[in-house]
Amino acid sequence: MVSFKSSTQTIPETACVPRHVAIIMDGNGRWAQKRFLPRFAGHSRGVETVREAVRYCLSRKIGYLTLFAFSSENWRRSTEEVSLLMQLFSRALMQEVSKLKNNGVRLRIVGDLSRFDSELQALIRASEQKTEHNDKLTLTIAANYGGRWDIVQAVNRMAVERPEKQGEWAEEDLAPYLAMNYAPEPDLFIRTGGEERVSNFLLWQLAYTEFYFTDTLWPEFDFAAFDQAIVSYQKRERRFGRTSEQLAADKDEAAGDVDCSAGAKINA
Repeated sequence: MVSFKSSTQTIPETACVPRHVAIIMDGNGRWAQKRFLPRFAGHSRGVETVREAVRYCLSRKIGYLTLFAFSSENWRRSTEEVSLLMQLFSRALMQEVSKLKNNGVRLRIVGDLSRFDSELQALIRASEQKTEHNDKLTLTIAANYGGRWDIVQAVNRMAVERPEKQGEWAEEDLAPYLAMNYAPEPDLFIRTGGEERVSNFLLWQLAYTEFYFTDTLWPEFDFAAFDQAIVSYQKRERRFGRTSEQLAADKDEAAGDVDCSAGAKINA
């Protein structure tokens, strides 16, 4: 397994195109309601947008895409909506995994999967195994996931496996036990639908991530909308605790550094 260091421990390499994009796909229900459709129609349309997002990342050579599909708090929704979401999740796995495999996409599902029924758990395991050797894009679906759950489960596992270090645990000791220990921290976090909060998503991993909020509802988040998010990202100054002067000096010393100023090509 590739080891990715924390942005609080070292300065990560950056580029014009983010290596890892994490998205809260918000606005499915409102998209449907605007069209006088049941909320579930919006969730179904949202699956099509997931396909578009995967195609976008493949075309832009983005290596990791993480999507927040179902939070640990979403169980608070109506029993009917939760049941329909579980059915949609199962159907999407059955229909999409072969396409992901053929396009070089590795699928990972993270979260507390124990709450799902045994058939869905088996389908998740089979889907991951079917794509495990792909390397063009790692698509992670966060399902029954919560950032606090992730940290607590990591601490519990670390305490069991490394009791000799109790009282001396450091950040690098906990990192291997996090649900997404196989991926670098997100460079860009996107939330669609107009809300501006992280909603218990990747709390540990978003420490130095750039945030992008848009009013665009998830079913309408197309290539052009994704491009706007990337252009916004390219305008950011990612200092990781340094000053602007230090950043400029480091760029001057770096051979072949990519210019991500406004107007730089998205697929640079």
